[in-house]
Amino acid sequence: MAGNDLTKPYGEKQAAFDSRYLEMALIWAQNSYCKRRQVGALIVKGRMIISDGYNGTPSGFENVCEDEDNVTKPYVLHAEANAITKVAKSNNSSEDATLYVTTSPCMECSKLIIQAGIKRVVYCNRYHKTDGLDLLKRAGIELVFIDPEKETYEIQ
Repeated sequence: MAGNDLTKPYGEKQAAFDSRYLEMALIWAQNSYCKRRQVGALIVKGRMIISDGYNGTPSGFENVCEDEDNVTKPYVLHAEANAITKVAKSNNSSEDATLYVTTSPCMECSKLIIQAGIKRVVYCNRYHKTDGLDLLKRAGIELVFIDPEKETYEIQ
């Protein structure tokens, strides 16, 4: 398969599949124990989900993401980081994959996305800082914003 076939394997139906995978990421976000914001992520390569993740504490830690002042603990992992590290532990490669994530990536996750070889990022909620998206654009990664309520599909 050529690179474009891996990143957009559904041809003219790609937008519909992007919406469905993003809906799955929204459902996956519900697994998070975080109270302030629940984020879900899926990594899809070709037509196969190769990894998933949601924001939360590292393995073996208590499932409490916020401190007594409702501030996110500094060691909480973002959904994208969890999905990328999970695929790194598997026999799969995220090269030329698409990341579906419920909130646009922050700067730190954007660096991981670039290094993981992910070529497309599809998201539905905009994070208040745009530096992560700016970095992804600079790296030539295709960004797609989907608003499920308005049913809009916007390639950025």
